[in-house]
Amino acid sequence: MKKEEQKRARILRKKGMSLNEIVRELGVSKASVSLWVQGVELSEKQKKGLSERGRSIGSIEKRRISRMSNTHKRHRIIIDAAKEKISTLSRKELLLVGTAIYWGEGGKTIKGAARLSNSDPDVIRFMMRFFREIFDVPQKKFRGHVHTFSHLNAEKAERYWSKISGIPRKQFFKTYSKPSIASKGKKDNLPYGTLQIYVCDTIIFLTIKGWIEKLSELGNIVL
Repeated sequence: MKKEEQKRARILRKKGMSLNEIVRELGVSKASVSLWVQGVELSEKQKKGLSERGRSIGSIEKRRISRMSNTHKRHRIIIDAAKEKISTLSRKELLLVGTAIYWGEGGKTIKGAARLSNSDPDVIRFMMRFFREIFDVPQKKFRGHVHTFSHLNAEKAERYWSKISGIPRKQFFKTYSKPSIASKGKKDNLPYGTLQIYVCDTIIFLTIKGWIEKLSELGNIVL
């Protein structure tokens, strides 16, 4: 099989194809192609053609990057304009937004505790503010629970989430490490796993549940 590929590589090279073009054609490594075509002489016309195609490919890539940059700028203008429409966050707005986030992300089965899990540090910061300012939850009443993967550094994850949430590590439950996905060829998008915030208070849990039910009722009113 290798001899056939080597023979084919040399034929393609003699036709003036670039190394990358031969790699794509044969589905082999560039290192192999480079070795196989050693000694194959190209005409001046072929060399000129390769050079011009190379410049063309470079130009295409530059235009692609330029389009991406321009698109990003246009998107940024829209995002910044939207941000201008929100200047402050009142206590009532904090209550409503926090309740909405809990509605989507919070636990609703354990009646003795309000709990919310997320991998987004900004969501964790926001909900810590929600619990502290809306319910005046004291520091000692918070608990944290990190969920991460077995191939990651659990202690590093705990330090990270402790810094994000402001919850001391001594108030964390033992970190839960899921079986590693590193060997399965999947991209690791959660280098610190997720943090679950716990506030063990039945009244807080039921109050949030009541607010969620009210929002649901209001959202279903047909105008």
